[in-house]
Amino acid sequence: MFAENKAVQIRRELIKKITQLFMRDEFSSKADRIPIEMFPKNSESPRCCIYKARAIVKYRLMALLGFGDEEETDELAPLTYYYSKALTDGNIKHPLLTVIDEACSSCVKINYFATNACRGCVARPCISVCPRDAIHINAGQSVIDHKKCINCGKCMKACPYHAIVYIPVPCEEACPVNAISKNSHQKECIDFDKCIYCGKCINKCPFGAIMEKSQLIDVLNAVKSGKKTIAMLAPSVMGHFDAPLGKIITAVKKIGFYDAIEVASGADLTSEHEAHEFVERIKNGEKFITSSCCYSYIELIDKHIPSLKKYFSTTKTPMIFAAELVKKEFPDAVIVFVSPCVSKKSEALKSGAVNFVINIEELGAVMEALEIAPNDCEETPVKNPASPRGRGFAAAGGVKAAMDAVINKEDGAPEMVPAYINGLSRQTIRELKNYVENGCGQSNFIEVMSCEGGCVNGPCVINPPHIAQRKFKEFIELNNEKIKI
Repeated sequence: MFAENKAVQIRRELIKKITQLFMRDEFSSKADRIPIEMFPKNSESPRCCIYKARAIVKYRLMALLGFGDEEETDELAPLTYYYSKALTDGNIKHPLLTVIDEACSSCVKINYFATNACRGCVARPCISVCPRDAIHINAGQSVIDHKKCINCGKCMKACPYHAIVYIPVPCEEACPVNAISKNSHQKECIDFDKCIYCGKCINKCPFGAIMEKSQLIDVLNAVKSGKKTIAMLAPSVMGHFDAPLGKIITAVKKIGFYDAIEVASGADLTSEHEAHEFVERIKNGEKFITSSCCYSYIELIDKHIPSLKKYFSTTKTPMIFAAELVKKEFPDAVIVFVSPCVSKKSEALKSGAVNFVINIEELGAVMEALEIAPNDCEETPVKNPASPRGRGFAAAGGVKAAMDAVINKEDGAPEMVPAYINGLSRQTIRELKNYVENGCGQSNFIEVMSCEGGCVNGPCVINPPHIAQRKFKEFIELNNEKIKI
């Protein structure tokens, strides 16, 4: 479930409405009507009634203005109050995610359920395999006693009619660090002492109840006020627009940005520094080192696997290196990183390297709102284009390939024998913990990506993974840049 499901469509529509009203100086006069316009009287509602649907739209707009549901102190405060507060208070603060209480459906935590597809067969395999006698027959059909059930799933596998189904709580199941659970009101809440900002919960919630707190207003305000605002485009951007890089840069400038650069130029520097660090540390006897570019992984180490810190590369991320390049050329610039994920916003707030972060989905919606089609734009020459290895960072295996290109030029460098964590999950986190305790065999470098397939498949993008991967690969091949994806 991604890209074009209804919850995502509503989120993108709200981003477009905010952009249009802001750019026309109409936000203060018209913003509070958005929920009513989206769900007018007597219209069909996806909720119990249009009044609840309108309330949820208001809270989603609050998140897009940079405020969480939990920050509301007065239920009668209009959206214009939060808009004014966003303009005066500026930058958002941790935590970066919010759970909209009204939108959360309080999913019932019953993992295995016997449906009416049960035929009440004589064999009773579900009863036979249950280790806790949690299944009995009532009116000729199997019933699971959830007080006894231990969620082993043996009954589901044994049923010849597939009458027993697994019912997850989507956000809880998606979270790799068990940071989401129910509160006393059976609503989901996030423990930010555990959360690694991987963003996997955002698109997994079928009700759109989990939102990223946005810096969209900060960015639009900087652009509209005429400040020298520089967009730093993550390599993964190329998987989400139907246009060459030069045309995307032109489209970004049409929004009002002064210029746009490739963060892949920062990735070039990351690969150089990390490759040299790898050679030095392995020569000095360290068993292995791990990559440093994924900030969800950094959050994971800090909060869950501190024993892995000694193996972690100290090299700066591509975003930090790219920001340093921008500051060298434009010392007074407002720097905006265009990201595929939530965690880079956390890195930006903690490091102070960039002023604001918007995601690829927001950039695309802003272009739509302003009727800017990248492929219809003229192509701007790319200043200081990044190398193939830097651009390849957006795909799984790209960091290792980039470092290889550097290491192979050094005499006497140790051979890199990689291991890959292609997506953070409960299983791969166990693998990382095992590496700390038992080593990783012959491998001496571990590339870690929070998102399966790489940053191009981040949680805050436009296209689903299969399309994003294809478009990104086409971009690489079109420029004769042969990075193995």
